[in-house]
Amino acid sequence: MEGLKLSEAELMVYIHPSKSRNVFQAICRELSSLLFQYNESFDGVLLAYDASVKSKQAKILSGLHPYFGVRVNTRLLLFDPKPNSLVEGEIVKISAESVHVIVLGFSAAVVTDVDIREEFKYRVRDGEGSFVSRSHKRHVLKLGTMLRLQVQSFDEEVMHIAGSLIPENTGCVKWLEKHSEEALHTDRDHKRRKLA
Repeated sequence: MEGLKLSEAELMVYIHPSKSRNVFQAICRELSSLLFQYNESFDGVLLAYDASVKSKQAKILSGLHPYFGVRVNTRLLLFDPKPNSLVEGEIVKISAESVHVIVLGFSAAVVTDVDIREEFKYRVRDGEGSFVSRSHKRHVLKLGTMLRLQVQSFDEEVMHIAGSLIPENTGCVKWLEKHSEEALHTDRDHKRRKLA
């Protein structure tokens, strides 16, 4: 899935003197407060981190609250889907007008009917709606399906993705992977016949 990146950074974490007995725990608490929020400094949403203290020396800041700064080496897992990148998520709601998806368990995505390619037709069976491909009957989008969609925009404030199913490489992840494997096997068989 695109939109995920691993980044290494050297950070200065400021800690209150009352937390000086267990500095590493205080560092983890400060970094944990940044989880699942968009951060301009990181240019993405912080999903996970791995931190190690660079040195045992700290810089004391003067002022009303004399915090001290500790240099920390971190590895950060960030989520920042750019336009035209592909992301995957589970379909949680489906109607004739839209498909709603949860990406990575925290970010909402929606694909409206104008962004669903004409190949898909909305059907209701046993009270449940789904989109079924007209050209490939087994390519079905329904509740619980893992969906690959193209990002049109990402709103950092509310963690919302506007998506599209217009490109051919979007749709049900299982069907896309199976279809690409079949195409690969067919291509290999065709090359073998040519060589023989």
